[in-house]
Amino acid sequence: MTERLVIIGNGMAPGRMLEHLIEAAPGAHDVTIFNAEPRVNYDRIMLSPVLSGEKTYDDIVIHDDAWYAAHGITLHRGHRITGIDRDARTVTSDGGITAAYDRLVIATGSNPFMIPVPGKDLAGVLAYRDLDDVEKMLDATERGGRAVVIGGGLLGLEAAAGLKARGMEVTVLHVMPTLMERQLDPAAGYLLEKELKRRGIHVITKANTKAILGTDRVQGVELADGTQIPASLVVMAVGIRPNVQIAKNAGLEVARGIVTTDTMATSDPAVFALGECAEVGGQVYGLVAPLYEQARVLAAHLAGDTTPRFVHQDTPTKLKVTGIDLYSLGDFAEGDDREEIVLRDASAGVYKRIVLKDNRIVGTVLYGETADGAWFNDLKKKATDVSDMRDTLIFGQAFQGGAPADPLAAVAALSDDAEICGCNGVCKGRITGAIRAKGLTDLDGVRAHTKASASCGTCTGLVEKLLKLELGDRYNPATVQPMCPCTTHGHDEVRRLIRAKGLKTIPAVMQELEWQTSCGCAKCRPALNYYLVCDWPADYADDYQSRFVNERVHANIQKDGTYSVVPRMWGGMTSSHELRAIADVVDKFDIPAVKVTGGQRIDMLGIRKEDLPAVWADLGKAGFVSGQAYAKGLRTVKTCVGSTWCRFGTQDSTGLGIRLEKFMWGSWTPAKLKLAVSGCPRNCAEATCKDIGVICVDSGYEIHFAGAAGLDIKGTEVLGHASTEDEALEIVVALTQMYREQGRYLERIYKWTKRIGVPEIRRQIMDDLPRRKSYFDRFVFSQKFAQVDPWSERVSGKDKHEFKPMAVVGYQEAAE
Repeated sequence: MTERLVIIGNGMAPGRMLEHLIEAAPGAHDVTIFNAEPRVNYDRIMLSPVLSGEKTYDDIVIHDDAWYAAHGITLHRGHRITGIDRDARTVTSDGGITAAYDRLVIATGSNPFMIPVPGKDLAGVLAYRDLDDVEKMLDATERGGRAVVIGGGLLGLEAAAGLKARGMEVTVLHVMPTLMERQLDPAAGYLLEKELKRRGIHVITKANTKAILGTDRVQGVELADGTQIPASLVVMAVGIRPNVQIAKNAGLEVARGIVTTDTMATSDPAVFALGECAEVGGQVYGLVAPLYEQARVLAAHLAGDTTPRFVHQDTPTKLKVTGIDLYSLGDFAEGDDREEIVLRDASAGVYKRIVLKDNRIVGTVLYGETADGAWFNDLKKKATDVSDMRDTLIFGQAFQGGAPADPLAAVAALSDDAEICGCNGVCKGRITGAIRAKGLTDLDGVRAHTKASASCGTCTGLVEKLLKLELGDRYNPATVQPMCPCTTHGHDEVRRLIRAKGLKTIPAVMQELEWQTSCGCAKCRPALNYYLVCDWPADYADDYQSRFVNERVHANIQKDGTYSVVPRMWGGMTSSHELRAIADVVDKFDIPAVKVTGGQRIDMLGIRKEDLPAVWADLGKAGFVSGQAYAKGLRTVKTCVGSTWCRFGTQDSTGLGIRLEKFMWGSWTPAKLKLAVSGCPRNCAEATCKDIGVICVDSGYEIHFAGAAGLDIKGTEVLGHASTEDEALEIVVALTQMYREQGRYLERIYKWTKRIGVPEIRRQIMDDLPRRKSYFDRFVFSQKFAQVDPWSERVSGKDKHEFKPMAVVGYQEAAE
């Protein structure tokens, strides 16, 4: 019989619990969730990257609407529970909905603590707890001004860094002598404060807030010593309190949190508590790792397995601020029964401290160099006697036995039960086992199957080393390998930092990301130019000197040093006027070879470089624009004659192909992009081996993608079905924009698809309609600023904007 399970709260812990429960007992529960927030489940520990601009809300969604629908879960968004009737076993929301339960899970999380000073209720005084708080902060950053963050702990510093990244002047007030005093010792706290000040964040320690100033809205903060700090925004990040009122009103046992057993059961056997609101063994938890462990235990009990118990484990602390590496674990207080090992490297900004008791690690603090954190954690968990490695312990795992070892040797030496991902409690053996058993080849695959690095992401480097260890040369992603010898950063990291730091010129990127050469090289400059063109279309001027020669001169260099020119023929269609113009150019410039290409165009080969401007001038007078047969961008849209002429045609494939090409031409992409539209399943335009293909069928259009017919031969994947031509165009354009934003430079769409995963691409483009529309809108916006033809002002005297892609004029004009 199906059991009625009601959950109050929809945070990360109940979301993870449901994942375990669905896996262990599919279909055994009729699940209803009441969520006070008006949205689905999202990764709260990634709010800081959303605030700083490194991620968006869409990026941190854990379970979208499609996930709840697929598992038959009823989610009431924006419904706060007002009462629990334990006798009747029902809950009632402020929206008037009453739901009966057989078992109830309370996962109400915690409330931010607001220090009780005058002015705390003024407009502009915020907590930092959920997405609503972040959105209010983002609104404040649009107006600029000064922000004061009260609290120098994890959340406060992440908020300060995010607001600074958004352009505000930021002051951090902390009541204790050093920052993050619960997680760092004074030495590490000093280094952290020094780094924050170097970034332009003002820090005041021993700061006791007396009042928040202002009348209708916050204007400043006054300290106990009389100091006044101007502010248009005040963020309080001074701690949290378990949200237990609903449980207290229901008569459940409550102390600091809702008191539970080690199986997460409350004083009522039909009611369980989970997450930050729960108190287990006299402790409440705020970090995600123990909450996920609670979720695993509770899911097992709800599924009928009474064996698992929640056991306390120390959880490492990490700060999610780009470029600041710190790690702390355990008890690092001083004591007569303890000794410490310390390493300081002032020039490198590195500080390491290991606290020992009876030759066993009890505490670790690392700043500036944290790669050995997992190893120290493993030694601590196993209470390993470190006597034999006492002299080299502080130098890390790679130095045990004398000399530094291979970079992968350290992770290879970790035992299979060594914890790699603290947030999700994933050990090395689980990751390597999944890589072998499931044939995983990339980071996204490991994340999907094990959850490792899927939360805060700080263990990503370790997971990548495990992939490298298991796969050898078969694993060589841009995130592990630098994009070129000029930098230590991979493509993904460079692109993330361009967005996060708002870098809008190549010199700015090279300066801020500490390029090791003055001007870059032939590998990195084209990549940087593409990333800047794509990410900042309205602000960045395309640097043609950072493009390959073929893109600069709109022609393909040949083996004898001459060039070939391919003018664009929309959808492969041409006219007598165009053919005469091409013939005239061939005769005038004595072009030795003319060929019909596989992309249904005409290629003129053997043109001297000095003739290229004049060739394009004559072609421009005939109305031709560049076919970009050389470009990292849209090249062709191949078509068949479709329903206009063919007796088998089901739709106007030629018309759709022309419409797509006019809509999308001039859009730079990570690598070349070829499309095709076939008018029926006979597939005369070969749409099933293109980067993106459309097969016309009786009911509409079947969208394909990720094919290849070059060095690699690969058939396409089916993305989905479109009922109308407008819908087909929107899907193709949105898919292209997703690839533009996520693809690495020179990464073909089929390789990008393998890395991202077909299910994820389908989810974003076919299942998440608002996201698809957002991709589409961003593509259209970028086309308004497309710089597609540097010859245009020279060829015919026309304004260069007449050569811009048709996407800027909308659907109907593009169709015409």
